[in-house]
Amino acid sequence: MITNPNVKINLGLNVLRKREDGFHDLETLFVPYSGITDTLEIIVGDDYSRTSAILFSKYGSSIPASQGSVKPEGCFGVETEECTAPKIVQGISEDGKLMITIARAEGVDWDPMKDLTAKAYYILAEDFKLPPVKIFLEKTSPVGAGLGGGSADAAFALKMLNELCALGLTEDQLAGYAARLGSDCAFFIYNRPMIGEGRGEVLNEYPIGLEEFDLQVLTPEGISVSTKDAYGGIRPRLPEIPLREALSRPVEEWDGILVNDFEETVFVKYPELAAIKRSLYDSGAVYASMSGSGSALFALYRK
Repeated sequence: MITNPNVKINLGLNVLRKREDGFHDLETLFVPYSGITDTLEIIVGDDYSRTSAILFSKYGSSIPASQGSVKPEGCFGVETEECTAPKIVQGISEDGKLMITIARAEGVDWDPMKDLTAKAYYILAEDFKLPPVKIFLEKTSPVGAGLGGGSADAAFALKMLNELCALGLTEDQLAGYAARLGSDCAFFIYNRPMIGEGRGEVLNEYPIGLEEFDLQVLTPEGISVSTKDAYGGIRPRLPEIPLREALSRPVEEWDGILVNDFEETVFVKYPELAAIKRSLYDSGAVYASMSGSGSALFALYRK
């Protein structure tokens, strides 16, 4: 089974308060965006893979992560002898039930066995007797962009395993598993506009009509924002205008009232992102914002 996990944007993102468990309560509107996708294939047992040959011919031979092929953390975007990540890596679980292959043009600098798609398999394996599977993932969505590419991969993996293994789980049940993997993972189970509260895992549908607008998403090259950095210096507070009230107003009125609180800290460290946002307005956008914790930005243009 092959699918193409899409990413998301955040329309408004208010960081409301820090909780005793260390997480933050927030509110945001998640909106799916299919202009950027990964390719994910999961096969059961020895079934034929249509993706593996393509990946190996495109990226070369795989290198087992256990042989130290994954470059050190903090080397993303750096091309030195010490910071060179392979473009394709492969891992096999100790129990032999999961083989995962990940390919990425910019290099794979993480252990494939710690990828969220692998975690999706094992979180279901806690409650179900799953067969051995092979996962093939081609990453084209940017890392550290605030678009939720990794969360999307995990959520789509859960949905695929549910179907392939005939687990019979409902959307809500799958969302419960997804919420354990990441704050925005559950959204991708439903993959339709939803307001996220709590850590982002408390979801309610919120139909929003953007048919009159063109949505453009920009992913600045060479800028990857960690969630930890984005939260550094954040000032949790209630917004002057609640999210739902801001969303109910015409799009032309969103600038200044539908805000992403992370811009306050991220733009200080990366002023070029603030400059890009200004350029989007200069080019005729009626609304522009950073998505999630950055670095991606998006703009709405009236058709």
